[in-house]
Amino acid sequence: MMRPMPAAIRLIHPAPALAVVIVTAALGAILASQAGVPIGERWLLTVLAVAGSQVFTGATNDIADRFRDATVRPEKPLPAGELSLNAAAWIASIGLAVQLVASLRTGTLPLALGVLASGSALAYNLFLSRTPLSPLPYLISFGLLPVWIAAGIGIPIERVLPAIPLVAPFAMAAHLANTLRDFEADAAGASRSLAQVLGRRASRLLAAGLTLAVGLGVGGALLVGGRATPASVGLGVTGLVAVALGTSTERRLWYGILLAAVCWTAAWALSTG
Repeated sequence: MMRPMPAAIRLIHPAPALAVVIVTAALGAILASQAGVPIGERWLLTVLAVAGSQVFTGATNDIADRFRDATVRPEKPLPAGELSLNAAAWIASIGLAVQLVASLRTGTLPLALGVLASGSALAYNLFLSRTPLSPLPYLISFGLLPVWIAAGIGIPIERVLPAIPLVAPFAMAAHLANTLRDFEADAAGASRSLAQVLGRRASRLLAAGLTLAVGLGVGGALLVGGRATPASVGLGVTGLVAVALGTSTERRLWYGILLAAVCWTAAWALSTG
């Protein structure tokens, strides 16, 4: 029998955290290579900064939700007693410290962008997650991510500005898919997140529809413009299949969207260099 994942790892929400770190590493490496910038210290520091932000975000989310989780998600590390509140606070603090120290070494702009992204995530964890404005931090944090990566590795941020409009519908879809996994728990906790306002079925359809629209729209534009490469087409199709297969259940949809984010980020970067 497989041993359960350590409580400290579960605290930081490893699946989305890993997806964001992989997206950062892949996009940063591709952009740096296309710009003739060495994939070295700045790339590594940027990946570390984003990883730190994910640790901070995941840990503070469980800290903020610990009272609700005690009733509706008692298996989570804090209500289950597997981690103390003090230990969770230390984990969050270490993540934030890693983010700040790594970003500081890449410059003022990456530092500021990272602080804004993490501040937005913290606002979500503390109060916005339970309001109809729940997608707003996703739009802000994920919208800043490509700019943060570009500034971190030292290339002009104009290179990634066209990606920002594509982030908005994808961020909305990711938010809805994520909240659908805890739909009953959120309802029991009197949450008024956007998913609760829209309802389960509408949220699920909207999440899948927005994701597929982004994938098909960007893929079609690259093909028509003659910019698609065999590698980007393969990555694009992989993402579409992952999302299509994920529509069978809400948990699969969430993981399908995570996989699509990684694949489509790499595909976009390869086709627009």
